Formats: sequence, C-alpha cells, structure tokens
Amino acid sequence: MTAMVLYCALAWAVFLALHLVLNGRWWPWLAVSLLPPVALAAVPLALLAAALATGGRLAAALAAGCLLVAWPQNGINLRGLRRAAGGEGLRLVSWNTQHWNQGGDPDRYYAFLRSLDADVYVLQEYLNGFEGGEVWDIDDEARLRAEFPGHHLAVGNNSVTLSRFPPAGPPVPVGACSLRVDLRVGDGVLSTYNVHIPVQLTVMNPLRPAFFRDMRRRAAARDREYAALVADLRGDPHPVLVTGDFNTSAAIGDIRRMPRSLRDAIGACRSVLPASWNARARLRLWRIDWAFTGGGARVGSYRFRDAEGLSDHLVQELTVTL
Repeated sequence: MTAMVLYCALAWAVFLALHLVLNGRWWPWLAVSLLPPVALAAVPLALLAAALATGGRLAAALAAGCLLVAWPQNGINLRGLRRAAGGEGLRLVSWNTQHWNQGGDPDRYYAFLRSLDADVYVLQEYLNGFEGGEVWDIDDEARLRAEFPGHHLAVGNNSVTLSRFPPAGPPVPVGACSLRVDLRVGDGVLSTYNVHIPVQLTVMNPLRPAFFRDMRRRAAARDREYAALVADLRGDPHPVLVTGDFNTSAAIGDIRRMPRSLRDAIGACRSVLPASWNARARLRLWRIDWAFTGGGARVGSYRFRDAEGLSDHLVQELTVTL
C-alpha cells in the first residue's frame, strides 16, 4: 500500500510539472487545464492523507510539495474567511447573459436586470446564436433605453455597458470581443473594460482532426484578445475596472497575462471556493468570470449572485471606489 501511494504521488508530481511548464504556453494543454481548479488541492491533500496513514514519508513530502507549488492555481480563496469589507461606492454588475435571453421571456429578463439596481451594468453576449458557432447580431437598443431611462448606453463587440455616469468619450472596441467605456465619475474618469475572451473548444468528438483544428484556431483567437486587452490597459492613464467572462479559470495559465498592477477583486469576496459557472448546476467548480481594478480604483465588496435560470453564468456584483 505504501508503494502504491508513492507511485500515485510520483504520477501526480509528473503531471503537475507538465502542467506548470505547458499551461498557457502550448495550445493543446488548454484542454487539460479545463480540470476543476480545486483538483489541484484535493488530489495532493488526498495523497498526503494516504501517505500519512501508511507511513510513506517520501510520498507525503511529494504530496505536500505539489500542494504548495500549485496553490495559486487551485481557486481557493482563504481571504474569504476574513471579515467583509465595506460595501460603499459605485454599484456595478457584470454578467454573461448567455445569448441575451434567446428564446426566453423578455419581460422576465428585463425585470431581472432592473432588480439588480446597479449604477453600471457590464453585460456580455449581446447576440443570438446556437452551438456550432453561427451567431446573429441583434438590436435591442430601443428596449434598453426604455427600461433604463437614467442610464447612458454603449454597445460594441457584442457587449453592452449601461451607466448612470456620463461617458467621457466614445466607446472603444478592444480586440474583437471586448469594449472599453470611459465614464466620468465625479471629478475623475473610470475606464470600464467589458471583457469576453473566446471559449477554448467546441464540444465535439475529440478523436476527430476537426477538434484539434478548432481548438488551435480558438487558442489563436484567445491570444489575440488577451494581447489587445493588455496593450490597451498599459496605455490607459485612468483608474480601471476590468471585468467580464474570461473563459479562464485559476488553473489556466492565460490569466497570468493580466498586468500585475491590477488587483483581483476576489480578495473582497466572502466565498472560500468562489465559482461562477455552471450556474444551472448544483455543484459549481469553475470561476471563469473575473473582476480586476487598478490605477486607484478599489473594490469594497464582491459576490456572485444567482441568475435565476436566465444564464449559465452567475452575476458578479461589486462596489468600486476611486
């Protein structure tokens, strides 16, 4: 039994070494990095417990080392054990709407949006579509203006930003999938980035060559979107709020591309294992929706809210101060 635990610990150590080297650097590893991030803690913890129970010191050392090395990628938020910070400031919600109420009741959809009562709405997937990649642009601007008469509307790159604060300039497309809207807040300007990074793969037979061609194409699109986002952020002189659907978990190396000057809002969240997908499942294991601040903007409170069956993503709710 001791030898079996040691072999398992060695196998996990080899896998983890490959993950740390290839993750975010070699496009085929995108499929592997879709594992639930918490597995990077659960597996070495189970190995550590088995090693201690069987007296395997080497296996225990390997398991403990794997746990520590991969800790930044396991998605566990120990800061959630601290007392919550104050919730004052600009109220913002960020949400992937999953194809903008496609096939649903528009009255229920807009009633839900209004119930969020935000100063700023950052909404993704302002489009209709179906599995297979074909999408249709939509025009719901008249309804948006009628439902939110006190908000300014910006639309672009299949994204919607609604704000009670006036724009400081025209909306700026970032790459092909994100939108920057500069808002005049008091005497300053807050740059809001409405982000939607393309998903890694299409659900299809992984043994077909088309699966790998599609994944490589999507990896290239993700590279372009991250590069455009980072380049725009580095040239932005204002306080920034960067939020949306990154289609990237803590276990996916792409999230390391975000500038280190930005602060992950998860430090203001009370959840120890925060997750935003799949909202319709009882067990949610992935946080792929993120929020970052920088340049003097700070998050006071941050949480994920149920989408009431309207999307497969939870709603991000946060307060921001400048």
